[in-house]
Amino acid sequence: MTAIEAKGLTKSYGKTQALKGLTLQVPEGGVCGFLGPNGAGKTTAVKLFNGLLSPTSGECSVLGYNPAKEPEKVHALSGVMTETARMYGQLTGLENLSFFGETAGMSREDARQRACELLRWLDLWEARDRKASAYSTGMMQRLSLARALMHRPGVLFLDEPTSGLDPESAQMVNNLIRDLARQDGTTVFLCTHQLRYAQDICTQYGLIDRGTLLAWGDFESLWKEAGCQIWAGFRLKEHQRPAGNFQEKDGWWRVPVHGEEEMPGLLRTLIEQNLDVYEARLFRPQLEEVYFRFLQQAENGEEKGGRPA
Repeated sequence: MTAIEAKGLTKSYGKTQALKGLTLQVPEGGVCGFLGPNGAGKTTAVKLFNGLLSPTSGECSVLGYNPAKEPEKVHALSGVMTETARMYGQLTGLENLSFFGETAGMSREDARQRACELLRWLDLWEARDRKASAYSTGMMQRLSLARALMHRPGVLFLDEPTSGLDPESAQMVNNLIRDLARQDGTTVFLCTHQLRYAQDICTQYGLIDRGTLLAWGDFESLWKEAGCQIWAGFRLKEHQRPAGNFQEKDGWWRVPVHGEEEMPGLLRTLIEQNLDVYEARLFRPQLEEVYFRFLQQAENGEEKGGRPA
């Protein structure tokens, strides 16, 4: 089943188009990375998917419901954590979660039980009776994530969930996001410009810039579409040079390959050339490389007279 769908989704503010004809389908389960720099249109898309904005044209749906026409049904099935999410500082962590659970329609007993469960899972149990105003940034991010999960949503929208976090806290949040998809089957729509973190947890990607979707798909299909390449790399004794189609880069002699199955043959060839191989490894495409390739292609298309839709 399709969890999230957009068809020609557009949002304009006067002459400015924040989102331009967005079309995509997100299947249930997994983590979909919606990636782009600040101002790319990610937050606008999340607001449209949750009925907080009405589209200028086009339409979208979440678990089959149109958020512009049935926002209450979308809100009952989805959770949202935004970069600017706020909790009540005068309430404790447990009180905050219990309150938001009850506003989502849970009974007082069920809300408290769910709050305790999430506080333990998100490593906040020891701080449950501490006022939220005393929480660190990382703790507040985890509390905001707990708030979004209180009513067990089928779809979770996360807008820059690791913004402002130190690397250790960011890694913890990302591990939690991955566990949600793998263990609970939650569909996660992750908006971020943190490409290095996204590659570790996402199963599908949408690359967006200035309101335009540049590419959509799983990582392998994207790097192939972008024209990226897997390279076999070998570190040799100084001043040695292999015969054949090798290129030297950063101290490695590299040659393009289709996969790891070519490595044994290449290694044998180098040994037969009486070369001293100190190290061998595969250089696989990285998400940052793929994203900037699509960005460059889009800029080149714009220079030639038309930015691609």
